[in-house]
Amino acid sequence: MARQDISDAGRTPVDTVAGRRRNSVKGAARREEILQAALNRFAKDGFQNAAIADIAEDVGLSLPGLLHYFPTKVDLLLAILERRDKETAPDLNKKTPHWRDFLGLLVEVTNQNMQSEGVVRAFSILNAESLLAGHPAQAWFHKRSLQLRHKLASIFAEGILNHEIKSDIDPQGIATEIIGLMDGLQMLWLRLPDSTDMGVLFSAYVARLIASIEVAEKP
Repeated sequence: MARQDISDAGRTPVDTVAGRRRNSVKGAARREEILQAALNRFAKDGFQNAAIADIAEDVGLSLPGLLHYFPTKVDLLLAILERRDKETAPDLNKKTPHWRDFLGLLVEVTNQNMQSEGVVRAFSILNAESLLAGHPAQAWFHKRSLQLRHKLASIFAEGILNHEIKSDIDPQGIATEIIGLMDGLQMLWLRLPDSTDMGVLFSAYVARLIASIEVAEKP
């Protein structure tokens, strides 16, 4: 006679499915808790110096308990980057917007980032660390930089074709300038938060940029 699994004895199929769903929800919530704790640690110690045992302690788990969810620190990092992709991918992948609208979106993102100092700090540190050879986030940051520059250059090129942007403007040059300014302002804001309002500064830059590249309306 086949042995019946004691854990399922007396349970109906509905009970079993419901239990699995509850466990799945709890597991997903636990994963998010671990990812947030890891992000906080990376913001404080950087990826290289963060200890996975400290992350486990931060969420009240034993080290084996945390490793059940994420076997290595690299797995943790990659999961954080994947989550970031899901949060920001719609803005990068949707149909090419009008160049003014996209600049407005970047201003909005900059203002929102001022409400998320921990996230900005963590990704700024990871971005700098990823310049090291063999860093597990190197490919991710490289790809993101290329994607954003290509997106910006494409919308500026379209603006030129539509006779909205001056024809002597270098789309890729302006795109590179914008990314460099955004990264630089973030670093300065993290270092000198009391005297650096990156939202105001970036918004003012965008206004000057638009004035300098936009084709003037005919009187």
